Amino acid sequence: MGKIVITDRAKGFISIVFVMLIWGSSFTVTKTVVQEVSPYLFATLRHIIACGLLLPFYLRQRKKVKQQLPYKRLALMGILGITVYYGLFNFAMLYIPASTGALVEGLIPVAIAIPAALLLKEHIGGRSIAGIILCVTGVVLVGFVGSPAGGHTLRGSILMLLAVCCWSAYTLLSRSLKDTDTILATSVSTFIGSAFLIPIAAVELYQHGIPEISGRAWAGIIYLGAFASALAYFLYNRALESLPAAQVGNFLNLNPVIGALIAMIFLKDTFTPWQMAGGLLVLGGIWLSSKRVKQ
Repeated sequence: MGKIVITDRAKGFISIVFVMLIWGSSFTVTKTVVQEVSPYLFATLRHIIACGLLLPFYLRQRKKVKQQLPYKRLALMGILGITVYYGLFNFAMLYIPASTGALVEGLIPVAIAIPAALLLKEHIGGRSIAGIILCVTGVVLVGFVGSPAGGHTLRGSILMLLAVCCWSAYTLLSRSLKDTDTILATSVSTFIGSAFLIPIAAVELYQHGIPEISGRAWAGIIYLGAFASALAYFLYNRALESLPAAQVGNFLNLNPVIGALIAMIFLKDTFTPWQMAGGLLVLGGIWLSSKRVKQ
């Protein structure tokens, strides 16, 4: 029996699908934790855990890889993709339900694809355009048309929209650093972004005091720090090494579908016909976008 060879492109797809499974659950977990812990303290605790897990991998890799790191761009990645993004994301989840948050984040593929074409000169073919249209339509059906009304506020949606812009910038920066070692890039950007979180969390502690955090909330913080931050960020950046930014961005439309499934399993929510139709459109759009495109 011949040895099975997994191409870099296949590894990229495997990585991004696993990331979506993790991040799809983050809306529900974040919504639970942010009810007990202030947004920036929550983000700081989460990323202290992530930094602790990444540190030994960073130290081992730094001994093997001697390349000069682009610290300015890594710092910008950390500030936009961690410090600012998670502040906006956590504050938004105070005001809007998880499904609405997933809907607004469904705009990420468009926010990535257009700048990627303009700045990184990535080709957007007919399949990719059709995939984006199907995905965005599916997101609207899953997160808006098919979701019960109520709980939506303009403030939360604006905050989440700003978070989308930050994530688009993070993705484009990561894609531009595809020749930089993934472990080093992920670790350094996470370290820098987390360092900027600490003084903001200190202000929150000064203003509101030390909160009582339940075991359930601690479990959510640890899960998000270990999996949604440390592991998922590494896999996300690895996927960007072998796949175009627009294609990776399109996979983010799995978030509302996975979020709906988690709500159905753990919160006993049910799918409406519109949500089922939207989920099929999202999957169809991802299938189209996963076809080989020119780079």
